Amino acid sequence: MKIIRVLFYYLLGVLGILGVSIAPQVIRERGLYNFVGFIEEYIKFFFLFINKENWSYTYKGATTEIFDMLWGPFVYSMQILLSALVLGVVLAFVLTMFTVFLPRWVMKPIKQLLSVLETVPDLMVAFMLQLFIVFFFKTFGFELMSFTALGEEKVYLAPIITISILPMIGFFRIMLLVIEEELLKPHIEFATSKGLTKARIMGAHVLKNISPSLFFHGKMILWGMLSSLFIIETIFNMRGITYYIVEDFRPMVIAISLLMIYSPFFLIYQLIYMWLNTESYVDFTKYKKDKKHWREWKIWSWIRLSASLLKQHMKNPKFFIGFVVLFGMVGYSLAYSIFVKEPIFHIQFMKDENGRIISGPPHPPSDQMILGSDFYGYSILDQLIVGAKYTLLFALIVACLRVIGGFYLGVAYHFYLSESRKQWLNRVVDSIHFLPLSIIAYLMLRPVLWGLPVLGWDHSMFERLVFEAIVLTILVLPLTTILIGNELNLISRNDFVLSAKVMGGSNKHLLWVHLFPHLAPRLFIIYGQQFIQVLLILVHLGMFHLFLGGTIVSDNGMMADPPKSGTYEWSGLISSARYSLMTGKYWIVIAPLFAFMIAILSMQMMVQGIKEIQQRKVGVLTNFKRAKRKKQKEQAAQYAPSIEDFQIQNNHSKHG
Repeated sequence: MKIIRVLFYYLLGVLGILGVSIAPQVIRERGLYNFVGFIEEYIKFFFLFINKENWSYTYKGATTEIFDMLWGPFVYSMQILLSALVLGVVLAFVLTMFTVFLPRWVMKPIKQLLSVLETVPDLMVAFMLQLFIVFFFKTFGFELMSFTALGEEKVYLAPIITISILPMIGFFRIMLLVIEEELLKPHIEFATSKGLTKARIMGAHVLKNISPSLFFHGKMILWGMLSSLFIIETIFNMRGITYYIVEDFRPMVIAISLLMIYSPFFLIYQLIYMWLNTESYVDFTKYKKDKKHWREWKIWSWIRLSASLLKQHMKNPKFFIGFVVLFGMVGYSLAYSIFVKEPIFHIQFMKDENGRIISGPPHPPSDQMILGSDFYGYSILDQLIVGAKYTLLFALIVACLRVIGGFYLGVAYHFYLSESRKQWLNRVVDSIHFLPLSIIAYLMLRPVLWGLPVLGWDHSMFERLVFEAIVLTILVLPLTTILIGNELNLISRNDFVLSAKVMGGSNKHLLWVHLFPHLAPRLFIIYGQQFIQVLLILVHLGMFHLFLGGTIVSDNGMMADPPKSGTYEWSGLISSARYSLMTGKYWIVIAPLFAFMIAILSMQMMVQGIKEIQQRKVGVLTNFKRAKRKKQKEQAAQYAPSIEDFQIQNNHSKHG
């Protein structure tokens, strides 16, 4: 029965992949709003796909099976990915075991360093690694490793190191968090009272208990690694499996490529699921339902509670600094665009005092252009200021849509689905973790955002922005739904919630009075995570010249200008990464990457501030010195003599 269920989940994943595979062709040929045409093309492609004779690939007159052609690139990509995963996990484990035995005052800066490292995009890591290799070669005349593939050549070490950074940081951070929480549990205190050493407690109790948590968190890390693989293969000029997805937009090639990526990870995780014992939550569907379905959005409750939480969290220094920096950039960008007559400074040729030309675009950083210019002579600093409002506001809006949509769908998931249906939906949604998000976004957005030479776009700017926001929201909405639904399940296990339900409280009352106040801080944490993910997707799409609002493409033959953004949003400068490295014009891409890092770090500080407030509530102290001083004051106050004590003593003296 379990095998049949796994095969059914796999079939659902295959059907979804077929829909993604035909989407670029259908949108380009039949239009964006032709849903009937999409269904027709889907049915046609389904019957073509199930016939293996159609699995052929023709290139330069030679015909071969698609699977045979893609097998070599697939193995190459998996070697890179799995090697990076193993390296990252091993390094994370070693660092964690070393860190947990350090004093608490040393662990705090390590956690802060992890937060900073998480802000570094994978593109920045690859770019800096390549710069270091070039610098080392120029200085010492020795090449540490190959950092780009030429022709059929393959590179291994550089991409493995680059991709391993993500799982290393991710698992390191998660291990520290879950170990810290595990060490506060009663059975650990009991083991400590028995005289067991910390090393023995870690090996016999902690690592065993945190293993399921690490397994489930590993899906998210693997999901991020698959998207990073998409970018790293481009940066290092690798001919892996993702290369053929980008270069060949035919539905059959896309479908088989995605299936080759999807199948092994899906089957491995499903087999592990079959051996794990899942926790059983309270089935709320067995209780009395509301007499009628309620459709109350509680917008005012959202606004009122958000304002209250914002005021409360502003007292936290990290949250305050992150909030001021992030929204300060947005506000300054809006004001700059309104009040400055020429928002973006442009110099075609830079001249000295004698009128001699000293540089042409791209201009290096100077007094006239602090961060230099792009290949057209436009100031990079001005572009970053003007584009901040588009980039950051778009990410904030998409993250908001993901969280709000996930919340209301999570409410339906929690209250109106039985446990068996929840488990079924969890397995279906898990399939999304085994498909690279950046690749799916690229396939869906390319037909709409890519402008045609002379003709321009088929859709207006508003349509392109809305379509991109909808795509980036829908692709993650199932995951946020399950995540928030599971958070509601965890909160509902508290005694006060169960008591309210048994006493006859309706679902509506239970949600807004008991669950939502406890869920709201977690929603803000999820919101911050989604904001960061949107920014990283924009970085990835920028590498492939897909810019926010559309890509301007010129057609001037051999002298055609490179694709550029019409809104000056930040990812428009990211597309120059490879060419900047080849020509030594590093300032063109380093500045926007640092801008992304500042925005991500600001949101990380806000999220960390919220986590600190939550951890203080549950007993995980984040400021040990302050807590120690507070405890000492409480003890001093407890044993300090009061006036009444002296009065009682005097009375006894008189009577004596």
